[in-house]
Amino acid sequence: MDLAAEELQFLSIPDILKESISIPKQSPKTFYLLTLTLIFPLSFAILAHSLFTHPILSHLQSDPSSSSSSSDYWSKLLIFQFFYLIFLFAFSLLSTAAVVFTVASLYTSKPVSFSPTIAAIPSVFKRLFITFLWVSLTMVVYNILLLAFLLLLIVAVDTQNIFLFMFALIVLFLLFLGVHVYISALWHLSSVISVLEPIYGLAAMKKSYELLKGKIGVGFVLVFGYLAICGLINVIFGSIVVHGGDDDDYGVLTRIMVGGFLVGLLVIVNLVGLLVQSVFYYVCKSYHHQGIDKNALHDHLGGYLGEYVPLKSNIQMEDLDAA
Repeated sequence: MDLAAEELQFLSIPDILKESISIPKQSPKTFYLLTLTLIFPLSFAILAHSLFTHPILSHLQSDPSSSSSSSDYWSKLLIFQFFYLIFLFAFSLLSTAAVVFTVASLYTSKPVSFSPTIAAIPSVFKRLFITFLWVSLTMVVYNILLLAFLLLLIVAVDTQNIFLFMFALIVLFLLFLGVHVYISALWHLSSVISVLEPIYGLAAMKKSYELLKGKIGVGFVLVFGYLAICGLINVIFGSIVVHGGDDDDYGVLTRIMVGGFLVGLLVIVNLVGLLVQSVFYYVCKSYHHQGIDKNALHDHLGGYLGEYVPLKSNIQMEDLDAA
């Protein structure tokens, strides 16, 4: 990141994307290795898991009468989904920790290489995991409330009036989408905070809520755009690669080529997404006039590698002017 702190708050969405894309050029080998070892497996798993679940689901739909056979297939499906979710969340947190740590190291002019970044991940991972648990709890509570509203809607609204019922469903869906994207923005921002500041968990979520004020629109567009692109890639992959061979609509070679292209595209999208959330953190800090003491941040990052022992527990990474 070669922009001055006071310039960050004026970055538009295209500027944020441009700045994020330029970051890997500062240490191409490190980002290449991080992409190959962390982001590629994550992206491949996101798309490829449907290739394994599709035959199981097809069997369950085609032969629901056989209880013993269905039980075996349900067991396989649940076991596969369980390990898939563990892999997904683990590599998601690992990728976040690695990219945020690397971007911050570049920002503080700290030497960057693959080995120190990987060595720092275990300490960062614990903090990110606690933050993730709090975000997950928030999501669970929110989805329970959404389900309650949906049941209330079904009871309160006359289902015979199709227009009114559909209008109410659309309003509820838009509300769900808006809150879901907002919580996702809080999650991404609190993940960066958990790595770069001496707070995590609920405290990081509170800090992200404060930083997001004034930048909600930018955060919403960035997160919604990321989710929309990922969703579109998944839909295309499912229709061509997963389901395209059911009726021989696409040849094997075509499906392999399209699948490989989409996996590569998702790798790029995930990498850019992780870079954007890092840059967006600095934009929010600058917008609220909370400068970042690069020396303190340098020492904080070194603490993950055992390079120093902090003398105070309340390390603040704001400039004296912001205190």
